[in-house]
Amino acid sequence: MKYGLLLSALFLSLAGYGQAWAKQYDHVDDCICGLSLVGKGEKHGFVDKDGKLVVPLIYDDAMTFSEGFAAVKLDGKWGYLDSTGKVFIEPKYAEAMSFYAGFAVVGNGNEYGFIDTSGKTIIPLIYEHASRFSEGLAAVNKKGLWGFIDNKGKDIIPFKYNFAGVFDNGAARVMQGGKWILIDASGKKIADSE
Repeated sequence: MKYGLLLSALFLSLAGYGQAWAKQYDHVDDCICGLSLVGKGEKHGFVDKDGKLVVPLIYDDAMTFSEGFAAVKLDGKWGYLDSTGKVFIEPKYAEAMSFYAGFAVVGNGNEYGFIDTSGKTIIPLIYEHASRFSEGLAAVNKKGLWGFIDNKGKDIIPFKYNFAGVFDNGAARVMQGGKWILIDASGKKIADSE
């Protein structure tokens, strides 16, 4: 019992100490890759675990780190920072998502594609909409219909769905003809869905 109280007191004192610097910001996200996303007013930046400002509060919007990179928005364009807080990809995209499974969705206007963690465009910006890769496939929209591609950009499941979600545990939820169904990675229907 005595040790439990001692550990609780130590934890509370450390938790309070670690958060003292956080009061100067309007919001503070979790520390990922050694940096926490912080915001004050309309601007965002990143601090280290001790609260030291590593990336100045200059960004109009920002996402937390994912796979070592954080998407940041400056003057209406999105780019990426690396895990040290340095600019990895200059802001040049109208839209950007976090990296997931080694890829990030980027877009300009109504054209979306994918970049890899080297910053190279792997799948050209030719889709009307795109979602992240999951289980080796990404749902993408072409000519108003959704289908699935692999990480080389090859069509795997035909473009015939009104909507498509990401794969999870071998199944993706799609809408076809106004009805939701679950399909497997080959596009075969495995169940109705609500």
